[in-house]
Amino acid sequence: MAKQTVAERVKTHIQPIVEGLGYELVDVDYEKKTGGYQLTVYIDSPNGIGLEDCEKVHRAIDAPLDELDPTEGSYNLSVSSCGLDWAFRSARDYQKNIGEMVDISLFAPVNRKKNYTGKLVSFDGTNVTILAKTKISFKVEAIAKICKHIDF
Repeated sequence: MAKQTVAERVKTHIQPIVEGLGYELVDVDYEKKTGGYQLTVYIDSPNGIGLEDCEKVHRAIDAPLDELDPTEGSYNLSVSSCGLDWAFRSARDYQKNIGEMVDISLFAPVNRKKNYTGKLVSFDGTNVTILAKTKISFKVEAIAKICKHIDF
């Protein structure tokens, strides 16, 4: 069974459960790791995510996932927050971070630079615009990674 198929089946199955608990289901990863397969569920909340939140969601989705048997075999289930350095994956990630400072790494240089930091001004599905010293736009497919800027 393809990884994306497993992840999408799981996401569809558990989304109502996770949202019913008051959390956002951000994404699901299914990948082979040392020792077997890992199914990781990423959640978020406006108040942040703590260990108790991850445990609560884990308990709520464990039995429904056993019934679904999405992998037709064994796997390790993990529920996690996105973390501070979450790389944007979906349009929702972009939209909810408009107005925030972001770091962008490009596949190829633009104006002789591959790394930019600026305020995310807009996202239209095709282009991302940030305000650094000036406004600059990038095609989404030119971006290797975009995530919230972490200031220490």
